[in-house]
This record gives sequence, C-alpha cells and structure tokens, in this order.
Amino acid sequence: MTVTGPCNAPDVVDVVALGESMVTFLPSRPGRLADVPSFARTIGGAESNVACALAAAGHSVRWISRVGADGFGDHLVETIGSYGVDVASVRRDPARPTGVYFRTAGDRATDAHEVAYYRAGSAASVMSAGNLDLEAVRAGRVLHLSGITAALSGDCLDLLWELTEPRPGRPLVSFDVNFRPGLWADAEGPRVLLDLARRADLVFVGADEAEAAWGLRGARGIAGALPEPDLVVVKQGRGGAVAFDKNPDALDGVEDADRVATHVRAPRVDVVAAVGAGDAFAAGFLSATLRGLPVRDRIRHGHLMAAAVLTAPGDLAAPPARDHADRLVTLDDTAWGTLRLGPGWTQAEQAPEEVPTP
Repeated sequence: MTVTGPCNAPDVVDVVALGESMVTFLPSRPGRLADVPSFARTIGGAESNVACALAAAGHSVRWISRVGADGFGDHLVETIGSYGVDVASVRRDPARPTGVYFRTAGDRATDAHEVAYYRAGSAASVMSAGNLDLEAVRAGRVLHLSGITAALSGDCLDLLWELTEPRPGRPLVSFDVNFRPGLWADAEGPRVLLDLARRADLVFVGADEAEAAWGLRGARGIAGALPEPDLVVVKQGRGGAVAFDKNPDALDGVEDADRVATHVRAPRVDVVAAVGAGDAFAAGFLSATLRGLPVRDRIRHGHLMAAAVLTAPGDLAAPPARDHADRLVTLDDTAWGTLRLGPGWTQAEQAPEEVPTP
C-alpha cells in the first residue's frame, strides 16, 4: 500500500484528521471525582492526538472539526495549532458549546477510573457535509477518521458515510475503529463500525475491541472479516501488532491466502500513564507509511511513538527525533526484542540501557 494523494494542489497536506477534541481535566491527586479538589486542564481527542503527533514528527497536518465560540474552543484551537497543525478550517459554533470531560487518575486501559463526559449537544456533534469545508477535508494524501465520530450523532455518521464513499481521487482513508460502547445508544454500533472499516484503505483495530464489538478472536479472524482494506493492523497490547497487507512484497511477511501477515512485538515499556497509546501508534504507523517504509518498519515506528506517550503523563508527548527512531527501527530482531524504554528515552540518543548492542 502506497500513498499517492488526491492531487498536487498547494493546499494538499500529508494528513487530514477529522474528529472531535475536548478540553480534558486531569485530577490533581488520586481519588474519586467527588473527592478531587482541583484539576489541570489539557486536551484530548483521538483524531487531534494523531494530528499533533504527526505534526511534531515533521508532517504537514490539518485538523478539521467544530468547536464552540467559547474559551474552551479557543484553548483547543490554540493548543492544537501550537503543535504545528493547520487549524484554519475548524469552524466555530456560537450556539453550541465545546465538549469537556473529567477523569480520575486511574488506569483507563483497565477501566480502573471514572470519566465524566459533557459532550452531548457539543459543536462537534453536529458536524456534517453541509457545515464543513469538504474540499479542505479531502485535500490530504491521507484522511484519518475514527469510529468515535460515527457515534456522536446521525449527522456525524452521515458525514463518515460520505467521506468513505469510494470515488476517483479519494485520499487514502485511514480508519481507527475506536469502539466506545458508552457512546452508542443502540446495538447497531458494532455493525456500523464494521461497515465503515470495510470502506477504508487502512484499518487500525485492537484485538480486545474486535472481540467486544464483533465477537472475533485472533488476528487472522479479525483480518478475515475485513477483506476490502488494503491493510489491516490488529493491535495486541503488550503482544505487539500484526499487519495484514495485500502487497505480496511486505517485509518479513508470511503468506496467508491473499494477505501477508507481519507481526512485530512491542518493546518493553516502563509505563507512566496508559493513555493515548493507540492514537500515538496510528501516528507512528502513518508517518512511516507516508515515507514509504516497509510494513515491519511501519509497525516498529508505531510502537516507538506509542512508547513515547506511555512513558509520559497525558495523551500527548514529544516523539523521538526521526533519526533516533530510524536507528531503533533498524535493530535486528534480537536487539529489538530486548529493547526497554523508560521515561525520558525520547531525549536520549543511544543510551546503553535503552538501546542494547546487537
């Protein structure tokens, strides 16, 4: 799978990411939301996380969404823009607020936490083909979407049907399933997400969410339910990730019918906060895809970008310098298998405890 893009017009960027971002309030100390006395303000949103990580890695990126004409909307636009993301196409809604949410200091990956969302009726929840600049949306080599947007409203779902419609000159559509049961008001969510994923070119899905949404177990079974995309990436947590590619030249792959399976284990990581890793993995994989790297290297770059977030608090973290990441990606399998990454590793060049000698 290669990325060609829709055209060579001056406004075309590497990646367009469309979706809701919210102002996030992180607790000042552990405990129930009822007991936490104060919160620190930050931002959170699957697609904007991907956009910020890609921009920090040196790519041209546009984030498209709607926010309220309020201070929280100002904060989102200014913060995301500060990463180098183009936010000129974000629309302001004077009648609807910017979404916000609060969470406790627990581990979101294991549900040992509380989250309080205030996003119903938000400006982003009414995104549609009629109130966004579709030319700006489609003016990317890659269009990155997620299943979260589909769950926000009927208008948002219709927008995703429109953007994933096969048509000449369509950008490469990247779709992160991001199944969030609490966002779906009925039982149709899993089927909708499967149908949307089958219209994409590149799909990211966690093995756990595929089982929860579709009752599918095993990476091969998941990929088998998604025959249309050129590449399906099944994330397996600490077990790594496996990509199923229609390209028979994928590096180090094993033939499986018309797909090539490439599995790469994740490096050992000293986790600081288990949030934002999935978005960071997608950003690393997309960055390597834009550079035309082999599938194995794309997965490794995804793991490294995820490790950067896992070893820092919050949903966003500075990625490793490209040459640093490239050196790690080229390690042989033995050295890669013993790699261990801890807090601050992205600032180190080749510290002995981080990069073992092959």
